[in-house]
Amino acid sequence: MIRKTALVTLMASGLMGCATLTNDENVPVALSFSSGKSGTCALRNKRQSQSANIPSVVQVRRSDDMLQYNCKTTRGKEATGAIPSTMGGKIVASAVFIDLGIVDAITDKHREYPASYVIPVPK
Repeated sequence: MIRKTALVTLMASGLMGCATLTNDENVPVALSFSSGKSGTCALRNKRQSQSANIPSVVQVRRSDDMLQYNCKTTRGKEATGAIPSTMGGKIVASAVFIDLGIVDAITDKHREYPASYVIPVPK
């Protein structure tokens, strides 16, 4: 009986750690320009492309590649670059308890972008 309880507890804790089950597909990222001005950006990673008004909070699809941006302020200044994604901690639980992290690696739901990012605009 104790073995069954331990097994159920172990399996439940593994399910709670799987990013595919617990993370949303998208992550909110608050974007603004270093100049404090407004404008627009074309955002893209391998899972999504979108246009966004800046400043704003944008829902970005999680991905293991960088979020590329190509922006233009209302004053005509251009800024290009990329925001790196990082690996969240839930992939570790998935790797240990469930499926060796395979499902999380396929869905990229273990990946994170920063909650906020200031896009550098040249002077």
